[in-house]
Amino acid sequence: MLIKRSPNGIDLPFSSEITPRAVFESRRDFIRQLAVGSIASASLLEMANREAFAQSASAQKLAAAANPAYAMMEKKTSYKDATTYNNFYEFGTDKADPAIHAGSLKPRPWSITIEGEIKKPMTLDLDSLLKLAPLEERVYRLRCVEGWSMVIPWIGYSLAQLIKKVEPNSNARFVEFITLDDKKQMPGLRSPVLEWPYVEGLRLDEAMHPLTLLTLGMYGEVLPNQNGAPVRIVVPWKYGFKSAKSIVKIRFTKEQPRTAWNIAAPGEYGFYSNVNPAVDHPRWSQASERRIGEDGLFARKRKTLMFNGYSEVAPLYAGMDLKKFF
Repeated sequence: MLIKRSPNGIDLPFSSEITPRAVFESRRDFIRQLAVGSIASASLLEMANREAFAQSASAQKLAAAANPAYAMMEKKTSYKDATTYNNFYEFGTDKADPAIHAGSLKPRPWSITIEGEIKKPMTLDLDSLLKLAPLEERVYRLRCVEGWSMVIPWIGYSLAQLIKKVEPNSNARFVEFITLDDKKQMPGLRSPVLEWPYVEGLRLDEAMHPLTLLTLGMYGEVLPNQNGAPVRIVVPWKYGFKSAKSIVKIRFTKEQPRTAWNIAAPGEYGFYSNVNPAVDHPRWSQASERRIGEDGLFARKRKTLMFNGYSEVAPLYAGMDLKKFF
């Protein structure tokens, strides 16, 4: 059988973050149930595993050269853990929900509108995004404000590549990311847990930093639905909720954008959201973390590193009070 392939190495066709108190308390109960062997919770995780592996079996490969500058000696999180333990509230607030419910997301056709304080506004479809710059595999840590972390081989290219194409003007100081808002595809949007659509933002120099990744895949494949298909942002020195998923619009602004978690709980989730172990969340310490996949629910804690270990971004915040601008 002849299998048609596109020139950029993608098999065709395509198949197809942080917590309010009430949700946090429900998750704590969920974990407690798992610890005592709850049949219902075990069934939920088993269902998530089945959904993730069913999608993996039909996932499309995504050719990308490994970038040695972003290799890592740490053990990678398993594909199973990375695709069944997620924050993606558009599909539910439990960690297993995205893998169970994200099958309703349709990542093709897809387009992103780029607008605002730029010289060249444009709308790009997914194929155009894939061809805009050479795809790279980069292994990044991603830490959640809830105290867990993963090490994942992402596929994409520096967001700066796209930003240069649209030529921000002198008024552009921030970049706003707006995600899909479609209740038919995302059942979690019926919940008032956040203000929808989900919005995130970066300062322009943060967005332009080489580490900030416009992400189109992981583990050698296109992004699974539950991980933000078909396009997301990964900012490895910030807490995971800064990584907007299923993006449909990028807007360049003069004023700092109002972001989803900062709107929901401004005293807990600051605009900058840098990984800073010296600044505790109001309800828990950020000094240590649990690496998913290590020793199950009772994994040993490891020390959290400033900027998640990405010290090269420190000059972005020179002279800033990182406890005030958290």
